[in-house]
Amino acid sequence: MGTSATPEPDSDKPPLALIAGPTASGKSELAVRLALALRNRGRDGVVINADSAQVYTDLRVLSARPSPEEMRGVEHRLFGAWDGAAACSAADWAIAARAEIGRVQSAGAVPILCGGTGLYLRTLMDGIAPIPEIDPAIRAAVRAMPTEQAYAALAMEDPERHAALAPADRQRIARALEVVRSTGRPMSAWQRDSEGGIGKQVDLHAAVLLPRREWLYERCERRFEAMLERGAIAEVEALLARCLSADLPVMRAIGVREIAAHLKGELDRAQTIVAGKQATRQYAKRQYTWFRNQSPGAWSRVEDHNYDIECIFASLLQS
Repeated sequence: MGTSATPEPDSDKPPLALIAGPTASGKSELAVRLALALRNRGRDGVVINADSAQVYTDLRVLSARPSPEEMRGVEHRLFGAWDGAAACSAADWAIAARAEIGRVQSAGAVPILCGGTGLYLRTLMDGIAPIPEIDPAIRAAVRAMPTEQAYAALAMEDPERHAALAPADRQRIARALEVVRSTGRPMSAWQRDSEGGIGKQVDLHAAVLLPRREWLYERCERRFEAMLERGAIAEVEALLARCLSADLPVMRAIGVREIAAHLKGELDRAQTIVAGKQATRQYAKRQYTWFRNQSPGAWSRVEDHNYDIECIFASLLQS
């Protein structure tokens, strides 16, 4: 089935389930199924959002936030918890998630992290690197560099980080370069000093969903068309009426730009569908690549989309 062995449970630590993977891979449904399987064994499960789009109140449709019917009576937290006018950083989310996990565990229930934002999950598990404020002049100079030039400079100044990044990963290349130039220490050194992570405090049961790409992309395309039918256009219209900064994450969510272009008369409906499908596929591809290459090796990879809950979470369900 393409599922790696699940680690033996650590009975001295509270359990934490984690379901990650690209958009449209079936994470939300699997999380609910896991919660119901736990309920059948006399334990409650609470789903905690780990998706950077689903945190925003404004993106109920475009983020594919689970509906009450899809939740099937299972409690969900941190969905729609942030107003779009306030950016939710990985650090912001990790602080909130850590608090929710603590409350769920104190109540004797099992937290089920569910989402496709790898940076959120790694920040929660590994902690936050205490990097000081970057010198504004250095930041401006680095951000003005062509990506190819910045990547070459990073090879000289932080070879470890350079080796971990793709040549086209402009944002992370610039971040690594500005850190080493501003602080005199490479990103890897700061990351080794990370603090606040909960990875060593929990009995983690993690599954990364990596179904066949053709199956995934077909679901992505069907989902975008369905979103248009379910109110995505009105959702973006309401978002644009707020006159929020284009730099905010909520304004850069998949589908917002394409639907905004339609509302402005720049794209007709057919063109909007084509553009939205393409953007969704590209996003899923980036997530797929990240989770396949960057998520910890101890997190089980599940490649068969016929997800067998009893197999994937055998140790959790039997503990």
